[in-house]
Amino acid sequence: QVQLVESGGGAVQAGDSLRLSCAASGLTFSAYSMGWFRQAPGKEREFVLGINWSGGSTSYADSVKGRFTISRDNAKNTVYLQMNSLKPEDTAVYYCAARLFSVASSLPREYNYWGQGTQVTVSS
Repeated sequence: QVQLVESGGGAVQAGDSLRLSCAASGLTFSAYSMGWFRQAPGKEREFVLGINWSGGSTSYADSVKGRFTISRDNAKNTVYLQMNSLKPEDTAVYYCAARLFSVASSLPREYNYWGQGTQVTVSS
């Protein structure tokens, strides 16, 4: 079956960096665009970044532009989220998601598979 497994979360200080990974199995990874979403307590799940099937095109939420980057390695079936200059408002559970379409979407409902999430906590 399809599995998306996130790793790399943790507790850091404001201004620190973290790199999240999402390892995919059970699917033809290169056929999927990938997205990273996050959900803070009491808030809706929100789009953070997306990357198309080849890695040649990315999209960002304004709140993370210039601080976060997304990349993928189709040979390793893995997508990455590099988070720099972290802020307390970045605290959330971060999820990766796979969409059977060449281009990523900012809408959670358009994704076919989800990981279990990894917690990121940023203290001031």
